[in-house]
Amino acid sequence: MRASIGLNYGWEFTERWNDAFAAGEPVEGTVLADLPHSFCTTPLHYFSEECYQTVGGYRKLLQVPEDWAGKRVFLRIGAAAHRTEVFVDGKKLSEHRCGYTAFDTELTGCLSPGGTALLTVRVDSRESLNQPPFGFVIDYMTYGGIYREVSLELRDGTSIADVFPRTDLPDVLISGVTVDGPLRDGMALRQTLTDRESGAEVFRKSYPLRGAETKKRFLIPGIRPWSPDSPALYTLTTELLEDSAVLDRREDAVGFRRAEWKKDGFYLNGQKLKLVGLNRHQSYPYAGYAMPERMQKLDADILKREVGVNAVRTSHYPQSPHFIDRCDELGLLVFMEIPGWQHIGDEAWKDQAVENVRDMILQYRNHPSIILWGVRINESQDDDALYARTNALARKLDPGRCTGGVRALKKSRLLEDVYTYNDFSHDGSNLGCLAKRSVTSAPDRAYLITEYCGHMYPTKTYDSERHRLNHALRHAAVLDAVAGEEDIAGSFGWCMFDYNTHRDFGSGDRVCYHGVMDMFRNPKLAAAVYAARQDFTPVLEVSSSMDLGESPEGIRGRLFVFTNADEVRLYRNGVFLRAYTHADSPYRNMTFPPIEIDDFIGGQLEAREGMDPRQAELVKGLLNRAARYGLGETTPAMLKSAAELRTRWHMKTEDLFSLYGKYIGDWGNQATVYRFDAVRSGQVVKSVIRSTVEELRLTARADHTRLCAGNTYDAALVRIAVTDQNGAVLSFWNGSAAIGIEGPIALIGPPSAPIQGGLGGTYVRTVGRSGHAALTLSAPGTEPVKIPFEVICN
Repeated sequence: MRASIGLNYGWEFTERWNDAFAAGEPVEGTVLADLPHSFCTTPLHYFSEECYQTVGGYRKLLQVPEDWAGKRVFLRIGAAAHRTEVFVDGKKLSEHRCGYTAFDTELTGCLSPGGTALLTVRVDSRESLNQPPFGFVIDYMTYGGIYREVSLELRDGTSIADVFPRTDLPDVLISGVTVDGPLRDGMALRQTLTDRESGAEVFRKSYPLRGAETKKRFLIPGIRPWSPDSPALYTLTTELLEDSAVLDRREDAVGFRRAEWKKDGFYLNGQKLKLVGLNRHQSYPYAGYAMPERMQKLDADILKREVGVNAVRTSHYPQSPHFIDRCDELGLLVFMEIPGWQHIGDEAWKDQAVENVRDMILQYRNHPSIILWGVRINESQDDDALYARTNALARKLDPGRCTGGVRALKKSRLLEDVYTYNDFSHDGSNLGCLAKRSVTSAPDRAYLITEYCGHMYPTKTYDSERHRLNHALRHAAVLDAVAGEEDIAGSFGWCMFDYNTHRDFGSGDRVCYHGVMDMFRNPKLAAAVYAARQDFTPVLEVSSSMDLGESPEGIRGRLFVFTNADEVRLYRNGVFLRAYTHADSPYRNMTFPPIEIDDFIGGQLEAREGMDPRQAELVKGLLNRAARYGLGETTPAMLKSAAELRTRWHMKTEDLFSLYGKYIGDWGNQATVYRFDAVRSGQVVKSVIRSTVEELRLTARADHTRLCAGNTYDAALVRIAVTDQNGAVLSFWNGSAAIGIEGPIALIGPPSAPIQGGLGGTYVRTVGRSGHAALTLSAPGTEPVKIPFEVICN
C-alpha cells in the first residue's frame, strides 16, 4: 500500500551552492528552513530582482526504516524555481527544468533500510537559464526556492501510476488506469465512486487487470453535474487488488461537467455561460511564491466570495494544486497555461515548452474546474511548428478539453480551438472592447478576451478619488461591452492584485499597480465592479468621500455606487433625497452595473423653498448638472431652462448660485452628512455614511485565527485598514503600524506593516509549537488592535 510522508520541516539551506554541500561537508552560513521556502524575504517594494537570482541548496539526512525494504521510494517536489537537481549521498539522480510543475525522483536504489542517506536539492533561480519563461524581459518576478511542498512517496513493486477519469459526458465515466510494475495473474482493479456531499456510494465495479493500461466506460445514472452554482464533487477510489488483497489505493476528486466552446460563446452542461474573470499571479508580499495551503486556497475564496468572478486565468504558468483544488470545491472556472511571457527561445527552449505542456496536463487534467488549456507562450509571435506540437500533445493527453493560446495579435494564425486575445483597446472614452470580427479571421471558432485594463490605467490605493473612480469605470465599460456581445465568450481582467515586477516595468518601485486589489488582497474601488455580482454578502461601495476639497474647482464630478442590492436610498442630513436602482445605470448590458448618483436635492426645493414642481424641476436640473460638470459649462438645454426661470419666476443668476451653495456646495454651512442605504427585498442590508472625519480607527482582520500546522506550517493573512468613525477607509492615510507578537507564531515580513491609502497587511505563521498567540497592531492617533490566535501543531 502506498504512503506519503511529508518532508517539509528542518531543511538545511544555503543560498550559495557548492559541491561540498552535496557531499555533506560543513558549510558556513546555512540556516534551517521549512517548506514552502523562498530564497530571500523581499521588501514590499524598491528592491532588485537580483536578490533571488542565485543557485541555492537544501539538504536533509534521511533515516531509512527497516520496513522500507521491498518498497519503491520516490521524492516528490511540488515546485522549485527554476532548475532543480536531486542528489543522494552526492550522486545526481534527476534534473527538472521547469519552475512551475511537480516532478518525482526515484530514490530506491540509493537507500539502505536501517541506514541513512543525505538528500540534497540544488535549485537554480537565475533568469539566464535557457528555459521558459526566460530569455528576455518578463513583467513579473520569478523568485527562487522550493516554494511548494515536498514528500516521500512509498509504493509497492506494482502500483497505480495514473488514473484519468474523463467526466465530460452526462452520466458517463470513462476511466483510464495505468499500473506500473510487474503484472501477475489474479490482479484486478476496483473502482468506487462516492458522493462527497452525502457520503453515499453511487458506483462500484471490479474488473480483471489485462495490461498496464486499462480503459473502461461506465454508465452511472443520476450523477449531479458540476457547475459554478453547484460544484458537485465525487471521490473516485481506485484499488489495485491481488487475490482480493488491496495492494494499492488512490483517490481522485472528480466532477461531471461538459465544457464546450462554440462560435457564439462558452457552454457548460449545455447552458451558455458568460465568463467574468480575473488573472492571478501566485506571488505574495515578502514571501514571493512561497505560501502554504491555506494561503493558496484563500485566493480562490477571495475571487469567488469577495470579488465575485466565476473564472480565473493562472497567468502565466500552472499554479498550486491547493489553489486548483479550492477552485474545484467553489465552482471557480480555470484557464491554465504553460509558463512563458512573449519570448520564444531556441530549439532546446521549445522542446522544454512542449514538455511543460505534458507535465501541466498530466498533473492537472483531473480537475473539473479547468475548462481550457493555454498551450501558447503568452503574447508570443506565431510559430506554427511549435504550436502544432503543443496543440497535438494537449489533444492527445486530454481529448475532452479545448486549447487556447493568449496573443496580442489580430488575425493571428489559429491552431488552437479558441482565439484568446488580450484586448487593451479601451482608453476610458471609447467602446469597451473590439468586435470579434475585427480581431480574428476564424468566425466559426470561439473567442475569449484574456486581458484588459491593467497597464492602461495603473491605480494605487492612495490615488485621487477621481482616478480611482475612472479605474473602476474602465473595468465596468469592458464588462458591459463584453456582456453585450453575443459572440464573445467572456473576459479576464488584468488583474486580481498588484504584484512585484522587474525594473523594466511597474511604477519605478518594482510594483505593477494593475490589480483591482492591492498586494495584501485589500480591494480597490474597481473590485466592487465585480463584487456586485456575488450574493454571499451585501455590497455597497460609494466612489466619493463627499469632501468637495478633493474635487478640482470644488466640482463634485460624477458619483457612483456599486451594489448587489435592489436599490440604494440617498439621505442628506437625514432627509431622504431619492432611491436609485440599476435601471439608473448608464451601463445597459452587465448584471448589477454601477449606478450613477445624479440628484443631490431630491424634493427639498418644494419642501424648503416653496417652489412649484415645474420650477423645482428646472432648478434641480441646473444645479445637479453643475455639481457634476461645473458652473462654467452651459448647453442649449441649460440656457433654455434659465430663460424660463427668469421669465416665469424672475430668478436671477445669483439666486441659482445661492441655491447651489446651499444644496450642493455646502459653502458657509456646516459639513453635510450623507447616508446611502442598500435595500434588498424591502430591508436595509448595508449602509454607508459619509461625513467629516472625527476619529481615526485602526482595524485588522485575520482570514483565520486557528492556525493548524500539519504536513507543513500554517499561515494567516491579516488585512489592515485605517478608517474614520463610520468605517470609511481613509485613502490618504499613509504610514505604518507597529507589529508585536507573542506566543508560538512568527511574522512573514518586517515588524511593521506599511499602510498605503489607508490599507495594508501582514502575515503570521506557525513555528512548530502549539499554544495561544496574539498579534498587536498600533498606529499613530489610533487605539491598538489585538488579534488572538490558537496554534495547533500536529
